[in-house]
Amino acid sequence: MNLRKANRRVSEKRDAAGRGEQRRRTNEQWGDRGRAQMGDGESDEKHQQRGKETAPKGTCQTMCPARELRDRQLQNLLHHFEVYSFVFDRLRSVKQDMIIQRVSGLNCVAILERSVRFLTYASYRLCGEPLRRYDPRINDTHLQENLSWLLDCYATGTGPHPNQEEMQALGLLYNLGSARAAQHIMELPERLRSSPAVTLALSINRAFLERNPVRVLRLARRLNFLQSCALHRHLATCARDLLLIYSHGYSSRNCRFPLDRLAQLLSLDTAPAARLCQAYGVVVHHGDQLVFSKAAFTEPEPGKLHCKLFHSVVAEEQRDFSVGNIIHDCA
Repeated sequence: MNLRKANRRVSEKRDAAGRGEQRRRTNEQWGDRGRAQMGDGESDEKHQQRGKETAPKGTCQTMCPARELRDRQLQNLLHHFEVYSFVFDRLRSVKQDMIIQRVSGLNCVAILERSVRFLTYASYRLCGEPLRRYDPRINDTHLQENLSWLLDCYATGTGPHPNQEEMQALGLLYNLGSARAAQHIMELPERLRSSPAVTLALSINRAFLERNPVRVLRLARRLNFLQSCALHRHLATCARDLLLIYSHGYSSRNCRFPLDRLAQLLSLDTAPAARLCQAYGVVVHHGDQLVFSKAAFTEPEPGKLHCKLFHSVVAEEQRDFSVGNIIHDCA
């Protein structure tokens, strides 16, 4: 009996000691976990800082390897259409490198501004070219992505950004009629919203939304060259709206409208203005008079009428500017 009680006491002491050891271990584990949780914020900051430090840094300062450059020069493998294919390919690579290297700040803005200018100019200069040389959809996709990234840099960066007014206006003119683009402009600070370039772009956008092509075309004469490049893809729509309005407003068999007057409104010579009218079913009478009829107005066949018809409107302003001047904002 005494032996049984002794064994029971020994067992109870052993269990108590085990429970005490377990509590000690548990407390140590929770203490470690608590200390780890308290240090999470610091660990995250260190992790982010370490990520920035370990981001790869580019060292090549040329557009292609030196060996490739020498070979292409020796073999005369440079083509004049590489104003576009070669540069576009390199700009796409630069964009990828910027993402990998996590480039930000003024360097990022400087690269994106030049990319936007190049792609905007290309949208005007190469429109109507065969797809094997220029794809407008791909160019538009990259232009919109670069423009969006650039505007985000303006919004989140500290500056200074001396070209922001130009780029904000360029984005609205390129996306004329877009509610999203107009909303973005209206959310800008008053200083930017009231600048001359942005104010003019807003006036053109308002006239475009109101289906007032005459006012759009008149205001467009005040744009600089690159702004005209951004607007030019909308000129065909403005011309179509103008002819539709006149076909209803001057619809009469006895009414004649001077061709040279219409050409002046469209900033075109009389010959391309006459071709434009004929494409929409407007009769050219005796070579210099237009006969409008709302019943005769027709839409041209797809692909028959290109905005290239309006290149003379933009090209007039490029007389003294090289492509380099345009891209590097020396125009």
